[in-house]
Amino acid sequence: MNATPRPTAQQGSALLEALVSILVFSLGVLGIVALLAKSTQFSVDAEDRTRAAMLANELASQMWENQSTSLDSGVISTWQARVQATGSGLPSASATCSVDSSGLATITVTWKALWRKSDEQANTYSTQVLIP
Repeated sequence: MNATPRPTAQQGSALLEALVSILVFSLGVLGIVALLAKSTQFSVDAEDRTRAAMLANELASQMWENQSTSLDSGVISTWQARVQATGSGLPSASATCSVDSSGLATITVTWKALWRKSDEQANTYSTQVLIP
């Protein structure tokens, strides 16, 4: 009689363990890449908010310099052009400045990041200036 050797129960387990460890490692790398992408978006959002605050502060500073919240339309249109400028402004931005009867000026800057979907709400920064 020819006796054939019986296969051991552990054959191929090293290959299976290697495949499972590659799968777990790949999921970890994908998680890190997703985390990096999200942190980049948060960083860009923070930079845009800071830029909006600085642009609004620029107009408020001009109001304080003139000691009046009512500025001529040329100053406001120049400021609005800076807000919408490609290099130093904000993406898809608009800016308004309204003054009520008591002299309270409301400066509003609205923008939408390029990576946001078109149906998402735009970001808004608003500040008020009252010069005594």
